This record gives sequence, structure tokens and C-alpha cells, in this order.
Amino acid sequence: MNKTPNELFNTQKSVDVNGSSFEWDTSKGVFQFEGGDVMLFWIDSAFKVFLDSIEEITGEGTADLVFETAGYRTGLVVSDFYKNSIGDIKKSIEALPNIYVTAGWGKTFIDVNIEKKEAVITISNSWETKVKKAQGNKRMGRFLPGHWAGVFTGLFDTHMWYEVQEDDSTPDLLKIKITETDITPSDNIRDLVQREEQNEIMKLEAMVENRTRELTDLIREISSPIIPVTDHIVVIPLIGKYNELRSKDMLEHTLTSLPQHRAKFVILDLTGIKSIDSEMIDMLNKLVSSARLFGMETLLVGISPELSMEVTKHQYSLGDSTYFRNLKHAIHFAFAKEGMFIQEPNQP
Repeated sequence: MNKTPNELFNTQKSVDVNGSSFEWDTSKGVFQFEGGDVMLFWIDSAFKVFLDSIEEITGEGTADLVFETAGYRTGLVVSDFYKNSIGDIKKSIEALPNIYVTAGWGKTFIDVNIEKKEAVITISNSWETKVKKAQGNKRMGRFLPGHWAGVFTGLFDTHMWYEVQEDDSTPDLLKIKITETDITPSDNIRDLVQREEQNEIMKLEAMVENRTRELTDLIREISSPIIPVTDHIVVIPLIGKYNELRSKDMLEHTLTSLPQHRAKFVILDLTGIKSIDSEMIDMLNKLVSSARLFGMETLLVGISPELSMEVTKHQYSLGDSTYFRNLKHAIHFAFAKEGMFIQEPNQP
């Protein structure tokens, strides 16, 4: 008579380790530790990949906070379990080292002062230290410190937080001091959010600053061109509003570039100017004076009726210049003074 697999193999097994029970029921796919469902991971492979993936997606800083907060909350769960099952803080603390070493969390020693609400936890061969070593990462793990802060927060029923006491002589030994404090994971989350927001603001400010610099440089290049018409005539078109910085750039560019053209006539085209103020008048007068110093005659063109009324209203003085309605008339005037003229093509 053929036997079923359940008859060939004992599908239910249990073992007691340090007073903690492990139970398997392979027919149902159940594995339990202390009456609760659990699962197993290989620390330096599967579990490492799990943690690596979180860090890759969230970034190291955020991942540290995730691990710290998750550790803290799981610590609260552990403390609730032992407070409810044992009901005595001292006995609960005495039971913890056996539970953790049995569960594969490392050899754990707890030195606690219940009256002062202080504890020092020393762990050797902790799974988090092994993961960090497998990662080749020298950064401190944050899950276990956060976890023990959660455990004692629950046991002492007050906010507790951790301080990792590092010792270069024993890098594989994790020593955590737990004390009463106002710090909570929520505070750390808010700090992280604020830091991230500040970082984003700084990035945006840097982008705006770079873009503004690029646009300013571009405006400087295109806002004050000197356009040669002939060997003796150049045109400088003025466009838009000129503040102190733009006026300064305009004058510097003109004073640097104008002598290279060896022109006799400088035509300042104001067609693109819609309004005028004292600063604009001051810049125009300096341009006229500069051109005169180079032995050049200045012609102003494109002054609209509105602009003319504004100049008259404020009694602005544009200096000794010759004025024309448009660029064409000014060029004809300059040609005539040079004994030349522009011949129109024969009309059919």
C-alpha cells in the first residue's frame, strides 16, 4: 500500500532553544517563532539585496531615516508584547537577551538602570553589522539603534532615544546607550523634510542664478551693438529701459569698441525707447560726450512725439546733437556732409 508524503515525512516539527520555541508545519507552509509567523533570510545575500534596493530608491539619507523609524516602531511592538505577556519591566528586560540571540539578532547584553531610565545594549554578531560588512559600507546602521530606542520607550512609557558609542578597537561590536529625551522619529522626519526642501530651494536658487547670469550676459551682448553703415558711419540702436547696471555696461562697451571703427558719425537710434528718465538722459549725454572726444559727430534719431513731450515736460537736456525723425534721414545727412549721396534706382 502506497504511503502519502505526509505519512513518509513528519510535517510538524518543533524545537526549544533557550526557552524559545520554533515550530514548523511544512504541510501548511507555516514557520513560527514564539507562536508568531516568521520567515528566514540569508543576511549577506537576500536581505542585503532588500536593504540595498531601499537605499537605491530613496537615497542614503532617507534610507537611514526609514530604517531608524522602522526599527523604532518594531521595538514598540516588542515592548508591548512583553509588557502584556510578562507584565513586569525587570523580568521583560531579563528575557530579552535570550529572545534576540535565539532569533539570530546577535549576542545581546543589556545593562539597565530602571530608576534613572537608562540602558546600555552591547551586541556582537548583529545582523545589521553583517549586512554593512557585506555592503562594504562603513556607515553606521540605524535599524538596531532605533529598534532599542523603541523597545525602551515602550517599556519605560516615555520617550527614549539612542546614542551609538563607537569603538575603533572593536568595530564588530555595537554598543548603544539609551536615555530619556524629547527626540522622536517624527522630529527626525520633519528635520529630513526640511533639509530636503532646503536642498531643493538651494538647487533652484542656483539654477535661477546661473540662468540670470546667462541672460544678463546675453543682454549685454545684444543690447548695445555698434553697427557700421559705411567706413565713416556707425549706428547704435538703443532698446528698452536702461537701469544703472545696463547703462554702465552700455557706456563701457561703447567706449571700448567705438574707437575701433574710426567713424565720423555716430547715430543713436532711440526708436526702441518708449520712456525716458534722468538716468537715461545722463547715459545719452555721456555717449554724446564720449563720441565728441573721439572726434565724432552724434546724430539722434527716432524720438517719438510722446518721448519728445516727456523730455520737454521734465526739461531734460540732450546736449549738442543733431536730431532726425528716422534713421534714413540721418544717414542721408551724414552722406551729404561727406560729399556723397544715395542714388535711388531708376523707376521704370
